[in-house]
Amino acid sequence: MPFLRIDAYRGRSKSEVADLLDTIHRAVVEAFEVPERDRYQLYQEHDADHFIVQDTGLGIDRSRRTIVISMVSRPRETERKQLFYALLVEKLGPLGLKPEDIMVSIVVNGDADWSFGLGRAQFLTGELN
Repeated sequence: MPFLRIDAYRGRSKSEVADLLDTIHRAVVEAFEVPERDRYQLYQEHDADHFIVQDTGLGIDRSRRTIVISMVSRPRETERKQLFYALLVEKLGPLGLKPEDIMVSIVVNGDADWSFGLGRAQFLTGELN
């Protein structure tokens, strides 16, 4: 945990998607100090007419390489979140993503909101901490 959903314009190759997901995961591990196998990602591509990501009046010029990362997570420190945003820009740049093409939203939830399977809430049972 955290759980990430990555939305993008249609058109990346399988290897590009794999590189993208691996790179995002490295940023998660570094920023939030989660275990390497703590990886939950869902990637989905959209046709251009089904994926609208404007600039909120900030003058951000986005390209068709834009991705939106939606993260659901237990509470994280503000400094860790800011580090995550910076690491994404740094690590995704070599994959051809401009800083303007990376949008992130983090939604916080609590321990009772997670079950990793087996019909149990592992944060509540003490199986995870």
